[in-house]
Amino acid sequence: MNTPIAIIGAGLGGLTLARVLHVHGIAATVYEADASANARAQGGMLDIHENNGQLALKATGLFDQFLEIIYPGGQATRVLDKDGHVLFEDPDDGTGGRPEVPRGELRRILLESLPADTVRWGHKVTAVSPLGDGRHAVTFTDGSTVTASLLVGADGAWSKVRPLLSEAKPVYVGITFIETCLFDSDTRHKASAEAVAGGSLFALAPGKGIAAHREPNGVLHTYVELNKPKDWIDSIDFSDPVTARACVAKEFDDWAPALTALITDGETDPVPRPIHALPVEHRWNRVPGVTLLGDAAHLMAPSGEGANLAMFDGAELGRAIAANPGDIEAALIAYEKDLFPRSAFEAAESEKILNICLGPGAPQSLVDMFAPNPSIE
Repeated sequence: MNTPIAIIGAGLGGLTLARVLHVHGIAATVYEADASANARAQGGMLDIHENNGQLALKATGLFDQFLEIIYPGGQATRVLDKDGHVLFEDPDDGTGGRPEVPRGELRRILLESLPADTVRWGHKVTAVSPLGDGRHAVTFTDGSTVTASLLVGADGAWSKVRPLLSEAKPVYVGITFIETCLFDSDTRHKASAEAVAGGSLFALAPGKGIAAHREPNGVLHTYVELNKPKDWIDSIDFSDPVTARACVAKEFDDWAPALTALITDGETDPVPRPIHALPVEHRWNRVPGVTLLGDAAHLMAPSGEGANLAMFDGAELGRAIAANPGDIEAALIAYEKDLFPRSAFEAAESEKILNICLGPGAPQSLVDMFAPNPSIE
């Protein structure tokens, strides 16, 4: 089967691209490995930034729907030390430029804005291969194949499309996040709920931290952060949640109980998420008929920019294609010209933020980032 534009991956970046193309009257097909839109949980809260994520949503024509799913109070931020003392607090007065929304709701808005047959669920890629003249064949696990005039890898960290362009592979950065949740926290986990307060909590020390977000309905979504070798993480049996929680909590033995309870009282199985990154200056030579966006193009340590960048990439690529009708290569050249420096800057910033959060100066280094002293040059 032939398709003019094949987008691999129905994450926020791929869907934004499909929607912007649709707005401009350009058809595209999105191929997604998941069996359906609800096949798995879509993660927690996202802060959508004025300078990229919100611009992308305006390009999709869905900005008003985005405003309707903003979580009031979600921009509140506090930094604690390991003893639970509040070192910094910034309430959400509604004027900040990074409102929080549930990732799943944002994805739903994008999906519902597309023609019903745009996303082909249950299409996991097994191979991609060039056919010449900028065309590529994509083979799926069910044995079916499509031929694309433009192939876009929006398929995340372990992209199957990336090897067409680059030999770079993600490398473990030395940090693993362990994810878990508490439910009905204001009733059943009051001390932890008070510690997190209304938005985001960062309780930090050199080499370790507990970050948590308040989500709708009293959910506390926690990411435990540990600077540990990969083999240390691999030695924990996460198929045994009780033992895994205890092993992780042991790293925080002398921390405030309201903070450690975010781990020990976790009501979802703890999930390890080793953090990987591509080289800061990752780029590739122009290959006809194929490009990347989001984590496939510029995987970096979490800094609050990942989803925003993916959506912005998708919007920018869609606009470039619309601005160069009939000339895909001109569109890709224009898109990548801006993509590479933008990605490199944000990847370098993500490394700085990781050091601010878990480096030797934590937690004061994060307080200084949020509330710099204007008298210090």
